[in-house]
Amino acid sequence: MRPSNSSSPRVDHNLFSEFFMVVTPQPMKSLAEARRLGVRVVPGTTVSALYQKAPHARALVVLAHGAGAGMTHPFMVAVADRLAEAGVSTLRFQFPYMEAGSKRPDRPAVAHAAIRAAVRKAAKLAPALPLFAGGKSFGGRMTSQAQALEPLPKVRGLVFLGFPLHPPEKPSVERAAHLSDIHIPLLFIQGTRDALARPALLRKVLKGLGKRASFWPIRDADHSFGVLVRSGRTSQEVLAEIADILGKWMKSGKLGRRPAEART
Repeated sequence: MRPSNSSSPRVDHNLFSEFFMVVTPQPMKSLAEARRLGVRVVPGTTVSALYQKAPHARALVVLAHGAGAGMTHPFMVAVADRLAEAGVSTLRFQFPYMEAGSKRPDRPAVAHAAIRAAVRKAAKLAPALPLFAGGKSFGGRMTSQAQALEPLPKVRGLVFLGFPLHPPEKPSVERAAHLSDIHIPLLFIQGTRDALARPALLRKVLKGLGKRASFWPIRDADHSFGVLVRSGRTSQEVLAEIADILGKWMKSGKLGRRPAEART
């Protein structure tokens, strides 16, 4: 809470602000409005989805949300808007637990079924476009599990916006074991301050995956891609970088010149 101007002790806000993270992107006017759809997961279970068709689209990506927030979270909206600017259409969708208003994530089998249903829907919406899938944290991880168990039809590659390699303060690579069963290209976009993916462990995983895996670090960003004010970066700059990298990779499979953090 911000102190009052009367009798409260003086606070150096310049110093204090160094420890505040910019985590909520500012709204921007989108070039493409999202169209609300329904995705039938199994008989009796339909979830909401948002299809955002980019002008002159050259690819379509199915984006699954993270564990704690749904498809309309500001980060998900902002990524979809930025991707539309970059010529990439998106299909966002709710996992069944989020659709039902629950805070407890679905069992993997249920999450996998929702992802498969969303991918089928996307393939019907834009059959001529190259199709990709992935998502934020939990959503990306569940997508990779589904792909490892049985390839997602027509999906050319997977994208991870903050792969949750391990819980906070519990370093491990067990969550990445299934990635070796995936045989399509993988793109990992990860904050350099991500507490759910220690750099040394992530490098070990990427090395094991070989040429299938591409990696792009977002300097100064945490697991939510929030950046410290003292970094000099803004949430809009981070979003622009994420969208630019996603667009380039989906178009050509190349990332361009990688930052130093990606080459170590």
